[in-house]
Amino acid sequence: MTPPGSRARAARVLLALFAVTAAVHLAGLLTVAAAGTGGGAGAVADTVVHLTKPALMPLLAVHVLLRGGPPLLAVALLFGCGGDTLLQIGGDTLFLLGMGSFAAGHVCYLVLSARHRTPAGGWRSRIRAAGGAYAIAWAATVALLWPDLPDELRIPVAGYSLLLTAMAFGTLRAGGRAALGGLLFLLSDTLIATGIAHWPQLPAPQFWIMLTYIAGQYALADGLRRAATRTATGPAPAPAPAPA
Repeated sequence: MTPPGSRARAARVLLALFAVTAAVHLAGLLTVAAAGTGGGAGAVADTVVHLTKPALMPLLAVHVLLRGGPPLLAVALLFGCGGDTLLQIGGDTLFLLGMGSFAAGHVCYLVLSARHRTPAGGWRSRIRAAGGAYAIAWAATVALLWPDLPDELRIPVAGYSLLLTAMAFGTLRAGGRAALGGLLFLLSDTLIATGIAHWPQLPAPQFWIMLTYIAGQYALADGLRRAATRTATGPAPAPAPAPA
């Protein structure tokens, strides 16, 4: 059995590698956006982008396991790796398969979030209000995108975005950090959908997609891991009464 101190050190190393890989990946995206992929620095950066993207979620998954996170959380991150890889290869069929891989990850996140109780008191009404806001946002986004999406992608995108929105809403049960991760993931995939619909894009759109995605996955992983730890630990026992 690995000593706890060794696991903690290994977890920190994996997190540092994840951070470095993410920074290199994002820098590569900016270089590609500025120089293109025709040759020179742009071609090298494009290669770096393709090599680093599939490595991101496995690094984060191993970090989560070393920190004592639930195995299902690592599985969700590995489904993210599958989606990253398939979408990077390209093609309509692989795009749908990649979407399916991400969808499987969202189901894992929903299961993990459902393990936590809805906070009592005023938080219940706030979560209900947030649920209404998420539902309206989903319906409005699908309605606006629908006419501009390719016919064969309309139903898959609408169904996937419904699952994604449900995941983002479900993470509210696991605390603010996980909820932020769900929201950032939702934003990232919305940016992808607007690109598919050929809406005007931000400069270097892939950079913004990946920045929000990487930050979202990290916040989800860290938030759900912390929530699982809190649930496993439970409330602190009440102090024993002092002897008379």
